[in-house]
Amino acid sequence: MSHNSFGHLFRVTTFGESHGPAIGGVIDGCPSGLELSEDLIQPALDARKPGGPLASQRQEADRCRILSGVYQGRTTGAPIAIVIENTDVRPKDYQTTETVYRPGHADYTYHQKYGHYDHRGGGRASARETAIRVGAGVVAQQILGTSVRIEAALVQLGTHALSPVPDDWSRVPLSPLFCPDATAEDAWRDHLTATRKAGSSLGGIVAVRARGIPAGWGAPVYGKLDADLAGALMSIPAAKGIEIGSGFATAQLDGQSASDEMTMGDDGQPQFLSNHAGGILGGISTGQELTARVAFKPTSSVAHARQTVTHDGQTTTIQVVGRHDPCVAIRAVPVVKAMVACVLADHKLRHRGQCGV
Repeated sequence: MSHNSFGHLFRVTTFGESHGPAIGGVIDGCPSGLELSEDLIQPALDARKPGGPLASQRQEADRCRILSGVYQGRTTGAPIAIVIENTDVRPKDYQTTETVYRPGHADYTYHQKYGHYDHRGGGRASARETAIRVGAGVVAQQILGTSVRIEAALVQLGTHALSPVPDDWSRVPLSPLFCPDATAEDAWRDHLTATRKAGSSLGGIVAVRARGIPAGWGAPVYGKLDADLAGALMSIPAAKGIEIGSGFATAQLDGQSASDEMTMGDDGQPQFLSNHAGGILGGISTGQELTARVAFKPTSSVAHARQTVTHDGQTTTIQVVGRHDPCVAIRAVPVVKAMVACVLADHKLRHRGQCGV
């Protein structure tokens, strides 16, 4: 499998660099006849794009163009090509990093693997690439239909965590921090503003949930739904940890508490009394709500001198300049939602191909 592609039947391939002329992607495997247009994709891109007091000051409209695979507002079954022009590139901001590795970034590892790297904002390693994933997520949601609802929210900013996390996430799309709690958001905003003024950054945790998934999606052993979800979510830049369901907290439970007991419901169907498994057992969906959490590290580019080395092996210090998010987890929320949609759409098509439903 190409390292620029993910998915099996629903397959996404992206291209482009952070400060190149454009980024884009090809989405293959989408059935024909589904509603799709640039206007349908744009709101999701707007939710992820930079700009504003709590994000990178890079000003990108992120207007997408569909080049193929759509005719008269419907998918044709052919590959769907999407391109987004890069209009606010500033490669000169990275002149000082051309021969010096930025701590916390992929500069060193890319150089070791390929013998060179794109120092202009990280090139392919930049989170700029994720805009195409968000577009693909909209296509995936069309495959899933309205019966499957995916929501994502920021539930922790630095050390400030929501406890408990409210069940009502209706305000998340209107929140600049994608926060489901209005009171917490005020405190988060003050904390983030102070951190930014101090020239530093924060990490965060994004929670995602999907409702309306029928039992049976996924496959045993090497085709597990949770394994594909983990891989997709960990592929997002700055992601450093993932847990599904109760995740690491299950290590503190005993067997009686951790197992999700079952009973027969009034509708004659089995029902679960808890959901520590996060809606997946044996790699296959249970029909319950799918839940996961993704931890993101703080932005590595901070306005403080950091010790590093040069390409010729000299120890030095570097102070990175440019436009950077004070917390990348915020703008990762739409990306997490999109990646879950892509994985679920892929598994829906795989389930239909194997089981005929």
